[in-house]
Amino acid sequence: MKNRPINKVAVIGSGIMGSGIACHFANIGVEVLLLDIIPRDLTDQEKSKNLTLDDAIVRNRIVNNSLQAALKSKPSPIYHKKFSSRITTGNLEDDLAKIKDVDWIMEVVVERLDIKQQVFEKIEKFRKPGTIITSNTSGIPIQYMNKGRSEDFQQHFAVTHFFNPPRYLKLFEVVPGPNCKSEITDFLMMYGEKFLGKTSVLAKDTPAFIGNRIGIFGIQSLFHQVKELGLTVEEVDKLTGPVIGRPKSATFRTVDVVGLDTLVHVANGLYENCPNDEAHELFKLPDFINTMMKNKWLGSKTKQGFYKKIKNKEGKSEILTLDLDSMEYRPKKSAKFATLELTKTIDKPIDRFKILISGKDKAAEFYRKNFAAMFAYVQHRIPEISDELYKIDDAMKAGFGWENGPFEIWDAIGVEKGIELMEQEGKAPVKWLTEMLNQGNTSFYSVKNGATYYYDLASKQQTKKPGQDAFIILDNIRQSNEVWKNSGAVIEDLGDGIINLEFQSKMNTIGGDVLQALNKAIDIAEKDFQGLVVGNQGANFSVGANIGMIFMMAVEQEYDELNMAIKMFQDTIMRMRYSSIPTISAPHGMSFGGACELSLHADKVVAAAESYIGLVEFGVGVIPGGAGSKEMTLRASDLFHKNDVELNILQEHFLTIAMAKVSTSAYEAFDTNILQKGKDVVVVNKDRQIAEAKKHALLLAEAGYTKPIKRNDVKVLGKQALGMFYVGTDSMLAGKYISEHDKKIANKLAYVMAGGDLSESSLVSEQYLLDLEREAFLSLCTERKTLERIQHMLKTGKPLRN
Repeated sequence: MKNRPINKVAVIGSGIMGSGIACHFANIGVEVLLLDIIPRDLTDQEKSKNLTLDDAIVRNRIVNNSLQAALKSKPSPIYHKKFSSRITTGNLEDDLAKIKDVDWIMEVVVERLDIKQQVFEKIEKFRKPGTIITSNTSGIPIQYMNKGRSEDFQQHFAVTHFFNPPRYLKLFEVVPGPNCKSEITDFLMMYGEKFLGKTSVLAKDTPAFIGNRIGIFGIQSLFHQVKELGLTVEEVDKLTGPVIGRPKSATFRTVDVVGLDTLVHVANGLYENCPNDEAHELFKLPDFINTMMKNKWLGSKTKQGFYKKIKNKEGKSEILTLDLDSMEYRPKKSAKFATLELTKTIDKPIDRFKILISGKDKAAEFYRKNFAAMFAYVQHRIPEISDELYKIDDAMKAGFGWENGPFEIWDAIGVEKGIELMEQEGKAPVKWLTEMLNQGNTSFYSVKNGATYYYDLASKQQTKKPGQDAFIILDNIRQSNEVWKNSGAVIEDLGDGIINLEFQSKMNTIGGDVLQALNKAIDIAEKDFQGLVVGNQGANFSVGANIGMIFMMAVEQEYDELNMAIKMFQDTIMRMRYSSIPTISAPHGMSFGGACELSLHADKVVAAAESYIGLVEFGVGVIPGGAGSKEMTLRASDLFHKNDVELNILQEHFLTIAMAKVSTSAYEAFDTNILQKGKDVVVVNKDRQIAEAKKHALLLAEAGYTKPIKRNDVKVLGKQALGMFYVGTDSMLAGKYISEHDKKIANKLAYVMAGGDLSESSLVSEQYLLDLEREAFLSLCTERKTLERIQHMLKTGKPLRN
């Protein structure tokens, strides 16, 4: 594939999707021109300022307001607020000629064919030949959109369908136009995966493509089943959420967030455009949905949908639920099922499915019916919407946040068992599936030599899934490449002299078993390998230290044991820095407390862009005790020479801990000096992260890695800093911004980061600061208020302010 650099893109249409796409291109360093229509009327505010429709500020009002609304939205569409400077706004009348300078033009206007055709006609007047042009349509056939356009336009035209929100949802459907050059299709697939961090899925030009075709079927199927089985809204959301590897918002809450009108629009489109679909009648809306549409109960955008948030008589917020029989709101009810109780000890959703379908209660009946309907539907979609079954799984995982796709779930249950469920519902297996089983292929997927293979209909055999060479999939190598394991972690050989330590504890918490594994990994690497990566492919890197263990020791007043445990934590974390082999940390998702401390001490951090990193110990009433307080003091000290006001630098690092700051992306972590410019790197596609971390470990090893010398030159400011911190905490308490206990924690941290009450600035060793840190941590563990905070966190997962 020849080089086709993308330095600048134009996004036409600044609505929620257009602005979101513009922000994500800005996230990866691309210059963006965002254009929209000019307004037809002045606002009252514009009239009061004597502005006219000819003023530039008025002409760009729609695009500027849309972009600002996107930038203020939560969760943020942008990795870092300064990245928004990469976006230039304009309008379609004054600025369309600027598209001659871009490398890629994306149309993201309203889903109306006539409007899209008008936009493409205007674009063609200024578009430079050879420039890629794509549409974000969710289902308008390409042959209609590019009708009447030039040959060059059609050769470079495709659909690139992002899912909302573009930053967070990984699905990137590429649908080439009938005359699109294969090299353009290949480029878009590559760019989506490598640069945008997406799962690129090549789709056919069929209604709703792959993701929405299957996803909307699943929701519609559920809408019809809910009444049949007599299930409540809460029960369905309990059954279709994290227990089966789906988002917490499950089904009805997701519809509320997305908007019922959006779902209805796609469902109606499928009903109209798929007359030959064997499940055609399922896309017809049930009565309760029509009632909700009539009442404008569309979800979050209208303040009520399947759920409604109100203020009760006590003035507290309360969530009400829609009763689908009476169509009235009632107090929320808890949902419990015996079948779900049986899966509580099973960590991975993929291992729960066999149990979920084998129960005798309403939940098991729901799963049997639900999976039977889904299996029957997806088998018919091949080859209609995709020639390869893995694309359906990829689309559902990346676009809808499913942990496992339909064919993966079917494999987990057993292909023959899945057929049995279908037949119980009066649905027969299709010809290709029967042929597959008759040939002795008993599963849709298999793993060979660390790679995933899938059953290919054309060759009628297991074929290697393309695009894996840039990835290391730990699930595929865990058993074959295991070097050592215990109850909390496993060490795997990544090849080329690099090993990986993968946490496997609950929530990937760091307890005694994980620390033992980290020490063992360093021992093994120093003896037989060239480098160590600490990374996993769970939902989160790690939520930090096992605070339950700390709580038990503190409650039992086993302070000697607690002191030893904290010392072991500190010593192990310090080995990350002072070992004879390079160490790489690969954080992603939540990387809190002890996990952040581990990353702080790696030779290099290869962070996923979606990393939420921070020292959050203040929330449970302690300071970072695993070398984090020491390290932030050291990092402040290393910056003193760059700024005359040393106290200000120290205060910034103090506040990072005291305010329990957590970055909302890896890029924000550079602002707090938790990640360091010139040393640490960010990977946009999390699937590439372990492979990238391995590359960096090899680079360090091959460059001639030498064990660092322990630091004895950390500058601390003593009483000068301590006085400043104490005055600050006094004033915060006086202003009622913090509690007495908050002040106590802050003062303990201040003592550590000032280096104690030294009479003047001094150079101290890391061990000196570690001892101060451990002493402060232990003293806080004796406080009743601290134990209350830890207990509250263990019960609720949320910090307590007392």
